[in-house]
Amino acid sequence: MRARRIKVNSSGGAYEVVCAAGAVSRLDEEFSRLGEFTSVHVVSSPKVWRAVGKTVLRGLRRLVPDEVHLFDDRETKKELKSVEQISRLLARAKADRGSLVLAVGGGVVGDVAGYAAASYLRGVALVQIPTTLVAQTDSSVGGKTGVNLPEGKNLVGAFYPARLVVVDPQLLKTLGKREFRGGLAEVIKYGIIADAKLFDYLEENFDKALRRDQVILEHLIRRSIEIKAWVVSRDERESGLREILNYGHTFGHALESETRYRRFQHGEAVAWGMKCAALLGHKIGLTRARDVSRIVALIERLGPLPTWPKVSDASLIEAMRTDKKTRENKLRFVLSKKIGKAATYENVPLEAVKHALHFAPRVHALTEIVRA
Repeated sequence: MRARRIKVNSSGGAYEVVCAAGAVSRLDEEFSRLGEFTSVHVVSSPKVWRAVGKTVLRGLRRLVPDEVHLFDDRETKKELKSVEQISRLLARAKADRGSLVLAVGGGVVGDVAGYAAASYLRGVALVQIPTTLVAQTDSSVGGKTGVNLPEGKNLVGAFYPARLVVVDPQLLKTLGKREFRGGLAEVIKYGIIADAKLFDYLEENFDKALRRDQVILEHLIRRSIEIKAWVVSRDERESGLREILNYGHTFGHALESETRYRRFQHGEAVAWGMKCAALLGHKIGLTRARDVSRIVALIERLGPLPTWPKVSDASLIEAMRTDKKTRENKLRFVLSKKIGKAATYENVPLEAVKHALHFAPRVHALTEIVRA
């Protein structure tokens, strides 16, 4: 895969996402473009560092990290305590304002290390090396960092773009099947919200994607990054257009928080959330039944998801009220009028939301969608 350099504009200056198989083997070359740092601090998790640490160190060559700081990257540990832990480790290692934080891991590592980098000494340089499909296609690009609260997902954080993001699909070889399939859910999202041709491509090549065919996978990763870069370059702080990236996430985040982040991986919750969003769009007369059927059918090709929890509709709806798109306690949803287009909709009837929550665990085919 020839290196693709995708530019992302931000208020702090433009940065690049370097996307290529084997990109991590050329880290020292990429870092030389960034200038000099007084020290380099890797932040990762024990599991991730065991899997890819040697590969990263070989790629750094002469730029030997001063310290490698490891923390528990389970979703339940995506909390302020982890930010404090990393910040104290940086302080003990004498990191200063000329230091670089190198986040190596999935979405939790990127979000927590990114927030620590944004906060420590009011901001030190950050480079992201995402190691999961969700992180490579979504969370590492766009500058969102942050942690969860018991009251909801990603409620504390900062917009803090990395100086560089290095995406290497070869790092996914060690990724478990469950994490990989969850990452594909985010790729499906990009097709629904912004690229009908990408959705068609997924339908045609999904079995190959599940087998991790390198040509298919590299195209999906690159196209997802291009879409994300296009969106966040136009709306860095989620004041309008960027909200479309949350398709399925209002429902998904509620499922995660109401199950205490222990039942679903993020991509799995988003997969359920996209089913809900498709059904909600159909219920209010926005999304055609055929498009709903295609969305549901493609999501089901991911394989079995963790079962829908025994949580009341009222509890899920209350959890949705903490969503960042909520205004004056009124729910707002990203919905798709047709595959390849999405927007945020207000004043959605609560009964329609309950309808989507009721039928999402039950609907499997076009006939059921039409009946619903």
